[in-house]
Amino acid sequence: MTSAEAIIQKILSQISLSDTEITTLVTNYTNGKITDSKMTEWLLAVMKNGLSLSETAAYTEAILNSGKQLDFSHLPGFVVDKHSTGGVGDKVSFILGPILAACGCFVPMVCGRGLGHTGGTIDKLETIPGYNCEISLDKFSKIVEDVGISIMCQTSEICPADGKIYALRDVTNTVASAPLICGSIMSKKVAEGIRGLVLDIKTGNGAFMSTLEEAQNLGKLLKSTGAAHGVNVYPAITNMDEPLGNMAGNWCEVVESVQCLQGNGPSDLMDVVYHLGEKALEMVKIENSRAKMEASIANGTAFEIFKNMVTAHGGDANSLTDPNLHIPEHSTEITASKDGYISSIDTLLLGNALVEMGAGRKKITNSIDSSAGFTIHVKRGDFVHKGDNLFTSYCASSKKLVLGVEMMTKSIEISSKSPKLPPLILN
Repeated sequence: MTSAEAIIQKILSQISLSDTEITTLVTNYTNGKITDSKMTEWLLAVMKNGLSLSETAAYTEAILNSGKQLDFSHLPGFVVDKHSTGGVGDKVSFILGPILAACGCFVPMVCGRGLGHTGGTIDKLETIPGYNCEISLDKFSKIVEDVGISIMCQTSEICPADGKIYALRDVTNTVASAPLICGSIMSKKVAEGIRGLVLDIKTGNGAFMSTLEEAQNLGKLLKSTGAAHGVNVYPAITNMDEPLGNMAGNWCEVVESVQCLQGNGPSDLMDVVYHLGEKALEMVKIENSRAKMEASIANGTAFEIFKNMVTAHGGDANSLTDPNLHIPEHSTEITASKDGYISSIDTLLLGNALVEMGAGRKKITNSIDSSAGFTIHVKRGDFVHKGDNLFTSYCASSKKLVLGVEMMTKSIEISSKSPKLPPLILN
């Protein structure tokens, strides 16, 4: 029996793994000594039986130590990041990051691609012509210092183990595991050299943490893991029972982020942005934080910082306001079948519809359709009449659009009674 098989068997038998065994597994997979199929067995075993706190800490440490770690202690401001556990239409990083930089913070972000039914920050950024996410750590550090924010993906320099495992989790249905999520998030964040982290832990039918209790437990795990590495972590919990904002996809979410930075953002999206921003700025005891964030949008500073980041990464900042970029070849409207209230939205189904339309991946090798996505014209609790527009959906393939529309049509429930809705921000 190989060491990988022995480790898998121990997890299946609920026998604790040593730090050395976990490190060996992560290292050997990263180096290609363990196959995707064997690593998938281990991931599935973790999904089934979980990991203990000590095993989670060892897993996080193993990923962290697979690459280099940054040091921003010389910068004249608070070094902070924001991370989300993933949702549909979640483009908060593109808005909040520049806002925090405008408020005097430095924001290094190492992000991932799409995961399961949720969109990926990197996939979205790469729809901007020329934007290069795969830069060296030296260049990343310089952009953070010069611009105030940089968003890059994992490279062979920083947490390469997570980059490889993350891609495998995406296509093996091994995403919704608290230890795996913790290891993925905190390894990258500690490696960034940050002092503070605001977490947006999503819960609801469109989140990996479907219940409030699961979200709270993950928050505690992430907070304790951060504290062990000297990072102040605030785990916010927000509702993902419907898409965040009005658009979901890749390029369309960049478009909506620009609208937000120009002062035209939807209220639910901006509520989450400002809540997380307030928690981040509380860490450095900045007073009147809400007013300062709003001012950074009103005076154009935050948008200018976002454009400067795009330029520094080789991207075309002028494309951000180009109405002719990534126009989808096919689009259609989905309308209400009857009068009534929008009582529920199956957000997971919507996320999966996006994958079917090409906005996400079924296999690691799949390419992304930049134009694929949808605009949702209603929120839960809204009253609609028969024939009112619920969605505009769009992508490059007519066949994929038909399948996506079929799924999206099933995602909306219309009732004669107005539903009782939980708050968007749960803590």
